Amino acid sequence: MVTLQDIEQAATRLDGVVVKTPLLQSAVLNERTESKIYLKPENLQHIGAFKFRGAYNRLSQLDAAARVKGVVAFSSGNHAQGVAYAAKLLELPATIVMPTDAPEIKLAGTRSLGAEVRLYDRHNESREQIAADIAEDRGATLVPAFDDPYIITGQGTVGFELMHQSADLQTMPDVVLSPAGGGGLLAGVSTAVKAINPQTEVYGVEPESFDDHWQSQRAGERVRIDGTTPTLCDALMATTPGEITWSINSQLVKEYLRVSEDEVRHAISFAFRYLKLVVEPGGAVALAAILHNKIALAGKHCCLVLSGGNIDGSLLADCLARYPEP
Repeated sequence: MVTLQDIEQAATRLDGVVVKTPLLQSAVLNERTESKIYLKPENLQHIGAFKFRGAYNRLSQLDAAARVKGVVAFSSGNHAQGVAYAAKLLELPATIVMPTDAPEIKLAGTRSLGAEVRLYDRHNESREQIAADIAEDRGATLVPAFDDPYIITGQGTVGFELMHQSADLQTMPDVVLSPAGGGGLLAGVSTAVKAINPQTEVYGVEPESFDDHWQSQRAGERVRIDGTTPTLCDALMATTPGEITWSINSQLVKEYLRVSEDEVRHAISFAFRYLKLVVEPGGAVALAAILHNKIALAGKHCCLVLSGGNIDGSLLADCLARYPEP
């Protein structure tokens, strides 16, 4: 289990490096949900996603010998860019294993940050094995996307910030909603939130076709799903909760909510029109959950994390065309 002290130490390492994203409100969103909603827009973070927090926190712990040999990671995009940018800032080599069908904006972003990209076919190759082979061959450090204490505590600074920002506004959220992929962000956020205010309830949100946390909670143990059903939420395509992340989330997260692909599209269009924010599918699931009444919020204060904004222009245009008046 990671602790609030671990997250505070991560916040110190990240001070002056990360963007301390604001808490935002929207009169339209408050009126529609009959509640007071605070948004933590991590789509405004470096590389357009919260993933930079954990990546920098992890890489900054490497000793001099490990830095020379560099790092390896596998990701569909946001962890890829987070590791690539952290490696660039810390001046160490990075190799990222990415699927051929990753969003072009994420592929281009990773390459532009100076990382070497090794493409693979997600249907016929194992990214884990490719990354492990590269790491062994080069003596590089493998940087997991979520199941690592330094990754979790780095992501936990999102929750640490939002709770302190809430206090500055002389309020405290009744509910916090966070996307759930491998569970690293959720584990860090839930640790910070529950340590600072045990009365705040934390919920994870998943796409319907990648609901491994929802199924795991009902089974009372980690469940692996098939993971072959397509989803727009490429950032949330983990097929089973992480071992470390589940040990945290199974204790601290009250419930998991599921949203459909069309509900995600609707939320993306809503964020663009009313919040003036560009949010990617995986980053929009918490917003989709409250817009489509997956949880009763009337009269409550709720904080939700918009975890990323790396969406291809064609997909954004499609969402806007489908829901021109969300």
